Amino acid sequence: MDSKLTLSFDETIIIKAKNFAERNNISLSRMIEHLLSKVVEKPYQSLDEFPISDWVTMVAEGKAVYQTKKAKKTSLNDEFFASKK
Repeated sequence: MDSKLTLSFDETIIIKAKNFAERNNISLSRMIEHLLSKVVEKPYQSLDEFPISDWVTMVAEGKAVYQTKKAKKTSLNDEFFASKK
């Protein structure tokens, strides 16, 4: 059963994602569902455990490093709203 979800993305990303989905004859919703299914199909505990495709590794200029920070929800909210000004 499908459920609705509201997400917010940078407008440029949305436009590029819609174009990509259209070129690949898939809806944006199904494309995002597919990508999320890949993330949750195994019990990864963090993004560091999520495998990076071989082609990404080949074109990378070094080891991929995920920038994550543990912050309180209020500071994340402040950072989010500050970025929208």
